[in-house]
Amino acid sequence: MIRPVEIFLALRYLRRTRSYVSVITVLSLVSVLLSVAVLIVVLSVMSGFEKRLRDKVIGFNAHLIIINHGILFNHEAIRKRVLQDKRVLAVAPFVYGPVLVECGNQISTPFIKGVTAEEGEKVIPMKDHLIAGTLFAGPEEVDVGSEWAARNRAFVGDRILVHAPKNLMQYVRIEHSGKDPTGEPHDYTFPSEYRIAGVFSTGMFEYDANVILMDLSEAQRLYGLDDGVHGLAIRLRDADQAMEVQQDLAKWLQPPEVALTWMDQNHAIFSAIAVEKVSMSFCLLFIMLVAAFGICNTLITLTVQRSREIGVMKALGARNGQIAAIFTLYGLITGVIGAALGVAGGLLALYYRNEFRDWLSHTLGIELFPASVYNFSSIPAEIDWWFVLGVALVGVLLSTLASLIPAVLAALSDPVKALRGE
Repeated sequence: MIRPVEIFLALRYLRRTRSYVSVITVLSLVSVLLSVAVLIVVLSVMSGFEKRLRDKVIGFNAHLIIINHGILFNHEAIRKRVLQDKRVLAVAPFVYGPVLVECGNQISTPFIKGVTAEEGEKVIPMKDHLIAGTLFAGPEEVDVGSEWAARNRAFVGDRILVHAPKNLMQYVRIEHSGKDPTGEPHDYTFPSEYRIAGVFSTGMFEYDANVILMDLSEAQRLYGLDDGVHGLAIRLRDADQAMEVQQDLAKWLQPPEVALTWMDQNHAIFSAIAVEKVSMSFCLLFIMLVAAFGICNTLITLTVQRSREIGVMKALGARNGQIAAIFTLYGLITGVIGAALGVAGGLLALYYRNEFRDWLSHTLGIELFPASVYNFSSIPAEIDWWFVLGVALVGVLLSTLASLIPAVLAALSDPVKALRGE
């Protein structure tokens, strides 16, 4: 049973004195503090990154899509059958593919996404992402991403020229052979002109820089699909039911028709984040182990320096369990103080993470966390209080376990040898 005297002696050894042990004690406490704080900050940022990315992906993408890796002509029949599922909120056909765009003197190769304004809005709430202008109202209007607009100096009301891939390939073949492959006189197809009706911002750099929204019928014309589409976009009442609905669709879809969830479409990036989180957790746990070894080293040194006091206590009747409890409490108290300060420091760092990022960028003269790489303009974070508590407890547990070895050595020391010569 731990009595107040053991706690008193453990705290007494922790008091600041001008000795080598006190310096090691402070360094051990700081190492626990830093390991807990860094683990909380890094994994909270990665969790925030994953959650923000998930929200952005779901916000500008359908929960499910049905494609056949080609042109889908029977989409209306499939659409009606999918809508019979009560878990489905809306279904809309879409066309998606690359085009060549001229805007003033700028040339770019974004992707067009053709949807109907009415049905597409039910699947993807595009109006929620508009930051200027309105949603396209007809085949002569388009909406562009904010990054694309900034890069091409485009504004609402400007005109752009879109070259269809089919026409470009036909033009290349004619120029290469010197004649129309069909042998017939060829009428060149001029690029289509569109007015920019609005500018959207999803917060995802990839979408804002490379996607142009337009009317479905116009996208079908550009790609020469007639009544065909590239796929069907499905919105569910609950995004977490995507895999369940996918399995049900697979029972009646005819190959090569296939249903893909939003997770399938972004499998690579979410898998990379999961692997990074596990890897970082193990790497940062090693920092905690280093801190634990520091505490173990401190206590071993302390037992050597305090051998005479240990001998006196044992001579006065102190049991081995009491001696071990003193040094175990030393490690426990060090872990508790370090973990508490680490939690406070980690939460403070998370609160001022973007201000600290801006200060570092200004000081070092380099851009940290660039939006073009990470798709976010600010550093996201998601604080899980159970996770924070778990990290703190791990820090305390490792510190306590590290103190067991020197505690046992102190308890098994021979008081006769310790007091010889006194």
